[in-house]
Amino acid sequence: MRIHFWILALIAFVVGAIAVFSLTWFLRSEPTREEVITEPLRKVIGASVEGRDIESYTYGGGDTHLVFVGGVHGGYEWNSVVLAYEFIDYFDENTGIIPDGIKVTVIPNVNPDGVYKVIGKEGRFVAADAPSVEKTVPGRFNARGVDLNRNFDCKWKPQSMWRGNVVSAGTAPFSEPEARAIRDFTLTNSPTAVVFWHSQANTVYASECEDGIMPATIDIMDAYAKAAGYNAVDSFDAYEVTGDAEGWLASIGIPAITVELETHETIEWDRNLAGVLAIFEYYR
Repeated sequence: MRIHFWILALIAFVVGAIAVFSLTWFLRSEPTREEVITEPLRKVIGASVEGRDIESYTYGGGDTHLVFVGGVHGGYEWNSVVLAYEFIDYFDENTGIIPDGIKVTVIPNVNPDGVYKVIGKEGRFVAADAPSVEKTVPGRFNARGVDLNRNFDCKWKPQSMWRGNVVSAGTAPFSEPEARAIRDFTLTNSPTAVVFWHSQANTVYASECEDGIMPATIDIMDAYAKAAGYNAVDSFDAYEVTGDAEGWLASIGIPAITVELETHETIEWDRNLAGVLAIFEYYR
């Protein structure tokens, strides 16, 4: 009987210890707001043609989901990638900067192959069958020579324009894995608004597809441009643009703006921080 008593006591102790540990772990597994902000949720949302990761970093947990995207044109606009990573570092180090109720995702580099062709060992990208413009512009296109900002499903055509040059838009809307990564992320997460960083025009552009510009798009364009000191332009009309990401977002009811930095070499940190904070304030 005495042996049975000690066995039962030992079992009760172990069960109790497991229960206490489980409860402690459960309570600890519910992060505080500070922890959510300082430890971003990193995800791989896709891969490039050459198999490089396309990543997202998400902060906060609110119902309003704001997305910021860099590197669509890879190494040609490498400063947009640097700016995006600067914001990742900034959100890591500045707890509480994201208002309650707002979730932020940064996708820093949509076109990692284009960046690699500029900073990697291979030097500039030249596709065997590339038009002449692709032979002179380092890293703007993906590894198949496609301009990713012409590969989305808004007025898509197999060939599009860039500064008077004919560029490949792929074989169909979303034919490129990088564009599909943005599409799938968007359809899964239904962001409230999206900001794309590009260069170089010193301007913030609104977006539209077939049904005109949404009022919220005009609002966030004006808010960002005013705070950052960029020009604000409703519609880009220098030449025809088809298949752009911002237009596709507009076609599915998501406000999107294009922020064109002033140069290809600078990130204009103070200006863009002011612009991002203005978007936070608009959605607060």
